[in-house]
Amino acid sequence: MSQDREPPISLVLYHLFKWSVVSPMLHTYFRGRIYGAENVPRMGPLLVVSNHASDFDPPIVSNCVRRPVAFMAKQELFKIPVFSTLISWYGAYPVNREGGARGAIRAAISSLEAGWATGVFLQGTRTKDGRITDPKLGAAMIASKTQVPLLPVSLWGTEKVMVRGKKMPQYTPITVRIGEPISPPTSGDKNQLNSITEQCAERINAMHALGR
Repeated sequence: MSQDREPPISLVLYHLFKWSVVSPMLHTYFRGRIYGAENVPRMGPLLVVSNHASDFDPPIVSNCVRRPVAFMAKQELFKIPVFSTLISWYGAYPVNREGGARGAIRAAISSLEAGWATGVFLQGTRTKDGRITDPKLGAAMIASKTQVPLLPVSLWGTEKVMVRGKKMPQYTPITVRIGEPISPPTSGDKNQLNSITEQCAERINAMHALGR
């Protein structure tokens, strides 16, 4: 049975990290702009789907949707004492990179069943310009199995945060746009999965095209 909310310890850690680190950096150093935060359901499991261009994307997404978002992390990180406990409290869930897509999907489903908003990058990997050109069916498959809504999120400008040859994040503007939730597919039929995936990609790319 699904839970309605993240664990209290996770909420405490989320707000501590958000207000002490992520939010100040986003709004000052990156001159962050956030649109559509009112579209985020405050309670219950939620599948957050977004584009991906930077390692900074997970904390930025979590900050902007105003609730913790669990993202997958490589299994090796969970072997580090103390650190593994902290990232688990913060919502990270382990995925064996050699286990393929099925393992990642199972892990995401478990996270949703625990009441988390769970993040999935629609294309799976980073893209150079932040646009989605080859969306994967994973998010739609997860939504069909859990019957949770998908929340499209567009990150604009994060591909410029880290520049090759530079050790520090660059002073660059970032804009985050959050769309209205999309209902999950009613079955695992491939046509439905493709339709929902394309709908997510189109909404994210349309928001991204709005720019700053």
